[in-house]
Amino acid sequence: MRPKSKNNKTLTAILLIAPFIVCYLVVFAYPVYKMFAMSFTDAPLIGEGDWVGLENYVRMFQHKLFYTSVYNTLYFVGLTVVPNTLIGLGIAMMIVRLNGMVQAGILILFFMPYILPVTVVTQIWQWVLDQQFGVAQPLIEAVTGKRISVFRDPLWAMPMVALITIWWTNGFNVLLFISALRNIPTDYYEAASLDGATRMQQFRRITWPLLWPVTALVLTLQLIMQLKIFDQIYLMTQGGPFNSTYVLLQLVYREAFGRNQGGYASAVAVALFVLIVAVSILQYQLLKARGKS
Repeated sequence: MRPKSKNNKTLTAILLIAPFIVCYLVVFAYPVYKMFAMSFTDAPLIGEGDWVGLENYVRMFQHKLFYTSVYNTLYFVGLTVVPNTLIGLGIAMMIVRLNGMVQAGILILFFMPYILPVTVVTQIWQWVLDQQFGVAQPLIEAVTGKRISVFRDPLWAMPMVALITIWWTNGFNVLLFISALRNIPTDYYEAASLDGATRMQQFRRITWPLLWPVTALVLTLQLIMQLKIFDQIYLMTQGGPFNSTYVLLQLVYREAFGRNQGGYASAVAVALFVLIVAVSILQYQLLKARGKS
């Protein structure tokens, strides 16, 4: 009876994981394989092409716009990942001190932008930042002395897209941090208070160490998501002005859908894939070392 029971369990396990394996192979593994394979051909977006070896990669590294898009992508990551995480932590620590309906209302207020589609977010901020009628222009004028069309100014465009992205996505980070804060036993803080620890000391010795796993998770998710930036850039600036917001995924989009050069677009996509993997591994190692220290 035991062998039969073991076989039944094995069959049940296979049936349960089979849908995931099929979806993984169809939705992720096969497209990734095709991307790598196409990057060595001169294929159009749809259809087969001839083998060209490393020609697409040589062309990519000779393409000035590729280096511009890499720089802009990393610049955007620098503007968003750490600030988004720290702002989410700060907001969560303020919200968790509230109670009842006040806490629920404030949490909904911060989380609501996260459920909006990017098109709605874009429209809202185009109205807010409109050079003539935008409600934010008096503040910009007070700081700079003049009204500025922020999405047409090379100095303002990328920081403004980063600010909008933080406003849009921060609600998810807030939820993660609130969940982590609620899991910290209050006994720790009571004992620390009896020992005369200040709020800053409690944060450094209790809150921050216990929040570190969630902080590392938020940083990793933010890094991967922001390296794949495309929607906001495409809708708000179209990569301009003067390519100051041109990012890697926009280069992939242009070469694939605009110029029908699937092989070259695949090579750029492979470069982005390698960049995401390399930066993610580097960040993981840094966070791992920080967690042990």
